[in-house]
Amino acid sequence: MGLVQVAQHAEDLDRAAAFYADLLGAPPTARFDPPGLLFFDLDGVRLLLDVGAPSALLYLRVDDVAETIERLRARGVVVESEPHVIFRHDDDTLGPAGTDEWHAFVRDSEGNLVGLVSQRP
Repeated sequence: MGLVQVAQHAEDLDRAAAFYADLLGAPPTARFDPPGLLFFDLDGVRLLLDVGAPSALLYLRVDDVAETIERLRARGVVVESEPHVIFRHDDDTLGPAGTDEWHAFVRDSEGNLVGLVSQRP
């Protein structure tokens, strides 16, 4: 069994498309409007932006959470929580042993909270 798709609320598909294309560094993979569905590929998992979906809390892996936050802040994205260490990986259970798990949170163009995650030594 594997995760196929995650849905996130989007009131304005054009605005959401621009935000997520910038954040993810890739354009949408498909759009069906009507009924108001926009898809991005997250390493084989579909991110569905949908007018009818509820808000979800997404955690997206980024190479460097601090650098990503500064890039987004410069574009006017609301930063809800600055980069901070959540925990240290003592073993490989949830990430590479010997790394710290860093998180930060931003608001997307639709008002949804989005977590950004990276691991650093």
